Amino acid sequence: MPTKLIAVLIAVSEDRPMVLTLEGGRVLPSGPLEAGHRSLQTGLRLWVERQTGHALGHVEQLYTFADAPDTDATDERSVLISYLALTRIHSGEHGWRNWYDYFPWEDQTTPDGRALVARIAAQLGDWARAAPPALGAARHQRIALTFGLEGLGWDDELVLQRYELLWEAGLVPESSPPAGATVRGQDMAGDGRRILATAMARLRAKIRYRPVIFELMPDSFTLLQLQRTVEAVAGQAMHKQNFRRLITQQDLVEETADLAPDTRGRPARLFRFRREVIGARRIAGSKLPLTRPV
Repeated sequence: MPTKLIAVLIAVSEDRPMVLTLEGGRVLPSGPLEAGHRSLQTGLRLWVERQTGHALGHVEQLYTFADAPDTDATDERSVLISYLALTRIHSGEHGWRNWYDYFPWEDQTTPDGRALVARIAAQLGDWARAAPPALGAARHQRIALTFGLEGLGWDDELVLQRYELLWEAGLVPESSPPAGATVRGQDMAGDGRRILATAMARLRAKIRYRPVIFELMPDSFTLLQLQRTVEAVAGQAMHKQNFRRLITQQDLVEETADLAPDTRGRPARLFRFRREVIGARRIAGSKLPLTRPV
């Protein structure tokens, strides 16, 4: 069974979470594992650099998927091994796309994102009511849980569960067969959106217990820039004072002697991440003060 290596490269630019893509945003960087590759990661790095020119730093294995053939039933299945890499966008690079282009309902920081969830809930409600009573009740419960309805609250980590529910209901173009009216959002070839959803969920979970958000930050930054980056990844707004108190209490950052040059009004102090805290003690968690959508 052939093995395919797939990379999900994530960066943040101008308060937007970005993913590196090919072929007009429809494909993630990937390539087959070849006999000459010394390891899975070696093969992945070679394919990504060859296709995008972007050299990978630290990567972590994300998930392994079984890819069903798209054409003839006699085609051989393949194993898809996906990896997550946090990076920064280099000047002159192309192919970076806002990940909310693929999952616009995941951005709960804007009225448009929250309104889209309401429209999706109505479409899913029709799907649940079209089923026999017992199945319809089970579907209704899943809809409420995954989309935070009926007072259950939005769980930003359920990215994959929301996408798979939409796929099952025939509301995305990748559904087989799709319903007549699909939900807004750019599709991807093969399992691309499923893999990206898995990466989004993994990163949203990790920022709660490891300081990985700083891998997406410049060397120095304001606290407002840091908060906006966390909000961009989580897709939820945070209370400004609670966020700053939490960050300073955990000793994750320290002031520099510099001020941000491009802020209006009172100049903002620049901070840097204290990387030594990783070795000095175990980070208990970021405990991000996320607010519920209103």
